[in-house]
Amino acid sequence: MKKLTATLLLFFFLHVCMAQDPSLNIKWDNSLMVSKSTPTLQVVGNPMLSRGASMHDGSFYALKDLNADYVRYVPWFPYPKLVVAELDAPDNGKTSWDFSLIDPMTIDFFEATKGHSVILNFSTTPQWMYKTEKPVAYAKDPNQVDWNYGGGTQLRDTTMKELTDYYVRLISWYTKGGFTDETGKYHKSGYHYEIPYWEVFNEPDFEHSMTPETYTQKYDVMVTAIHKVSPNTKFVGLALAFEKPDWFEYFLNPANHKPGIPLDMISYHCYANANNNQKFEDYEYTLFDKADNFINTVSYIENIRKRLSPNTKTDIDELGTFVSDEMRNQPITQAYWNLSASVYAYFFIELTKAGIDVIGESQLVGFPTQYPDVSMINYLNSKPNARFWVLKMIKDNINAGDTLVETNIDANNGDDIAAQAFANGSSKKILILNKRNKTIRLKVPAGFNGAKISTIDELSDDNAAIQSVISDDTIELKPFAVSLVLLNLAK
Repeated sequence: MKKLTATLLLFFFLHVCMAQDPSLNIKWDNSLMVSKSTPTLQVVGNPMLSRGASMHDGSFYALKDLNADYVRYVPWFPYPKLVVAELDAPDNGKTSWDFSLIDPMTIDFFEATKGHSVILNFSTTPQWMYKTEKPVAYAKDPNQVDWNYGGGTQLRDTTMKELTDYYVRLISWYTKGGFTDETGKYHKSGYHYEIPYWEVFNEPDFEHSMTPETYTQKYDVMVTAIHKVSPNTKFVGLALAFEKPDWFEYFLNPANHKPGIPLDMISYHCYANANNNQKFEDYEYTLFDKADNFINTVSYIENIRKRLSPNTKTDIDELGTFVSDEMRNQPITQAYWNLSASVYAYFFIELTKAGIDVIGESQLVGFPTQYPDVSMINYLNSKPNARFWVLKMIKDNINAGDTLVETNIDANNGDDIAAQAFANGSSKKILILNKRNKTIRLKVPAGFNGAKISTIDELSDDNAAIQSVISDDTIELKPFAVSLVLLNLAK
């Protein structure tokens, strides 16, 4: 009987210990590093950003309201008429230059981001410039998705003058008021925008199956040509779909470039995807595990960059999550948007620790047939969803120049919560996220009573963060919640 009682007491003791709420511990006097990270997003050109489309007004209002730097704008190949300005090769003294469908969303983008650095990437080269067995057609309907507009690994003009001339004319359209085409005809736009950054192609390891050598060669000729018409533009290289060390080893080695070619910034992407037959209840583990794997890879790539080209900045400009094909073909639930938002908050914390300069969420607008699971605007009501509001909450409160201080979660289940404290003078900020599809109570340090807390969770839905004040020694984090605590300890 005594043995049974002792066993029961031990079981009860272990159960109580395991059931204890996790505790947030912060050492404000232990500075770890100064952040140089900027949170932002990418905007992919597609029909829903065309004027008159149901998502146009809400999307561009949200973009302007975000007020972010380093926003990446990518007119992309699935809608050729919306992204390629010369769809047919010059023939018999005639050209096909046409910006009538491209300009409206591009100008709206420029206006919504006025006064901020932006990264432009007209990634899709006219398909006729590539050698293929037969000509590649394009959809006549500009709003019809066309995944077949691609192919070919070799340019028909091996000097690459045809390629660079296209981009020089396109850039001149937006920066120089117009350009002279292949036949000597002048096309007037009247635009005189600045292009702070130009990213050279998108996912070249996938699109046109480039090698590090062929990409670097194209990068060099593009940079040389563009600098002649836009001398103040800086350049972003790579934009890789996959983190392949050989690409970074080759591209970041100045010896592999022509003299004087700048290596201002590199970029690459990560989508933490669910496995195709996986049910949503398992996503919380898969997505965060894949995020952790990527973060480990980032550290490896950063070592390459620091060794070969330490002054080159890094922009991870596509960060998102994917659902299974089955889930993508159904209305996406609020729980998924909160999970995806929580994953971005986690990326932001960990990539800030890794010293990444730009941390870009993907993407402003998605919808059925166009990656609905990465949209930051709810395609059902055109309102910003949780993914957008978490980005805005981070962007409005945590800045490059803030100091990261020692932060940890103390508990047996501490891995369910991630947090990072930032300090700037008397301003103290703590970003906290719940990785799990369950409500968790978190003990907070003494002195948090009366602090302001903003939260994105299932209750905020497609709205801005819910504002409240901490009035207890614990806070409640609903499933996949992201919270930001603001306090002033200079009392």
